[in-house]
Amino acid sequence: MEYYIIIAASVIIILSYLFNVVSSKSNIPSVLLLIALGIAFRELTGLFGVERSAVQAVFTQISILEVLGTLGLILIVLEASLELQITREKLRKILKSFSIALLGLLICIFGIGTILYYSFEMGWITALIHAAPLSVLSSAIVIPSVTNLNEEDEEFHIYESTFSDILGIMAFYFLIQLAEPKSNISVLGDFSINLVVTITTSVVLSYLLIYIFQNLETKIKLFLMIAVLLLLFAVGKLMHLSSLLIILVFGLVLNNYKLFFTGKLKKNLKPTIIKNIHETFLMITIESAFVIRTFFFVIFGFSISLSALLDIKVALISALILLLIYASRYLALLPFRHKNIKQAITIAPRGLITLLLFYSIPEQFLNGEFKPGILLFVIIITSLVMTSGLIGNKSKQKAEAELAEAE
Repeated sequence: MEYYIIIAASVIIILSYLFNVVSSKSNIPSVLLLIALGIAFRELTGLFGVERSAVQAVFTQISILEVLGTLGLILIVLEASLELQITREKLRKILKSFSIALLGLLICIFGIGTILYYSFEMGWITALIHAAPLSVLSSAIVIPSVTNLNEEDEEFHIYESTFSDILGIMAFYFLIQLAEPKSNISVLGDFSINLVVTITTSVVLSYLLIYIFQNLETKIKLFLMIAVLLLLFAVGKLMHLSSLLIILVFGLVLNNYKLFFTGKLKKNLKPTIIKNIHETFLMITIESAFVIRTFFFVIFGFSISLSALLDIKVALISALILLLIYASRYLALLPFRHKNIKQAITIAPRGLITLLLFYSIPEQFLNGEFKPGILLFVIIITSLVMTSGLIGNKSKQKAEAELAEAE
């Protein structure tokens, strides 16, 4: 049995690499191919004498999907932050992407919440809690998919999707707090204190970690750094802090150390060592995120039932949610006069963060009438729409290049 597991894991990683190659050539999100692989794997398990229910039980028992999802989210945000440069010239773009991410998220949460409120028998706050996962852009899909865009558009979508992940998680847990028997003022106060404490803690820890790790003489230090970050994330969660901010701030400080370490803080800095740590750490993070993202979506594909897509109610509600997603996208982008707005509207995929937050809904807020098939429907369609938009952009760039050559 263990040899089958080793063979299956190896084949999945190899196929995932090939899917990435196909994705870069065709703009088809590798996530869709991984989900399809999981579905195929589900059908093939019987050929090896393994009962489908037994494999499913193992996944459910150890909550492997939630664990992989959390690790994947941490590494994806870390990967993005390690590549983001903060400069005075880019400050306007950062603020713009943050504002669009926040506005789009709020419109989506209230819009989708309204749809769910009238579609299922659930309270208003419960509807908003279920709406939050469907309102967040998936940086796990966006970041590897926009590499063929021009530098300005690519940076905007990386910033926006990363902010959407963080703001979405904060909004999700804020709504859960709001649903508990406390006054709204008390919840808002706790949330504000939480945010200030998290940001302050993140900055202090980032400085400390960089100072400590630059002075470590042992060769084994990078996975130690990842372990420390995971520990801080988990402890932060237990303390009800917005732990993803710790990861984001650390990555930004490490990648932009010249900006953060000035004056007296610069004295004991070792730029050559820090630069080397950053480059190696980025490579390991990218590789680790690739592996975890691969198994997350394959296991998700294995766990879903395609029959859910045949439910008429699921299809109708999903269609309404999709219309709301793209309408909110247009409304969020319009006030900022965003260039390439037609293409930007199509880049609104849902994925890992949607599933992770949905699985994190406390049992007392889960609604039995809500169909998980809605998640699958929205993930697939938003990924296909993004694919269409990116392929259209590629064709446009090719036509412009040919026209330039002809002139």
